[in-house]
Amino acid sequence: MSIPFEKPAVIGEALIDLAPDIAAAILQTVEFGWEIARKHHDLASDAKEIVITERLRDGMREALKARKLPWRRSMVVLPGTESRSTEFPVPDGRTDIPILFIEIFLKLGQHDPHAIIECKRVAAGDANLIREYVKEGMDRFCSRKYGAAHSRGFMTGYVLAGAPNVIVEQINAFLKKSKRTPEQLSLNGQAFWLSQHPRTNFTSIELNHAFLPVGSCVA
Repeated sequence: MSIPFEKPAVIGEALIDLAPDIAAAILQTVEFGWEIARKHHDLASDAKEIVITERLRDGMREALKARKLPWRRSMVVLPGTESRSTEFPVPDGRTDIPILFIEIFLKLGQHDPHAIIECKRVAAGDANLIREYVKEGMDRFCSRKYGAAHSRGFMTGYVLAGAPNVIVEQINAFLKKSKRTPEQLSLNGQAFWLSQHPRTNFTSIELNHAFLPVGSCVA
C-alpha cells in the first residue's frame, strides 16, 4: 500500500493526498463490512441512521480480520469523533466513520483521521433525503467542515428504496438544478461512484460514493 503523496496545503498543514490504492482499500472494506452488517435483523428500511452506521463500523472491523485483508494491520476504523474545521477549539461536527492509517501517522505525525466516511440515508423518490445527501453530506467536505486537509473524502448512502443508479440520477438532477453540473457523480468501476468539488481558497476534493442497499431494497 502506497504512502500518500504529500504536498503543501494552502491552510498551512500537510495535505493528506491518499494514493488510489488506499482509497480503493477503504471502499473495499466498506463493501466487505456491509456484507457482514446486512446479516443483522435490525437493518430494516426504518432503521435509524446511527444504528446502520454502527453496524457498518462493526462490520468493517470484522471484515479486516475475517477476510485477512492486506491492509488489516495498517487501517484503523475509529468510532465517531468530534470534528474541528477551524483553528478555534470548539468542535463543529461529529464524523461518522473516521479512518486512520498507521503508516501515514508515522510519516506525517497527523493525529486527526486520515479519511472520513460520511453516512446518509437515501431513497428513490424522496427529495428530502436526496437533498440531505448533498447539503448535509457532500457539502460538509466542500465547506472543509470535514477533511479540511484531505484531498479525498468518502460517502455511503444507505439505500432504503430503489436502485443505486436511480439514486445517483436523482442526486445528479439535484446538482444540475443547483447549477452544479460539473460536480455530478460518475461511475467509477462497477460498484462505486466519483465526484469532484471545488473548495474556497483550497484545493478541490474528490468524493468517493458507495450506495449500500438496506433490507430487501433492490441492489
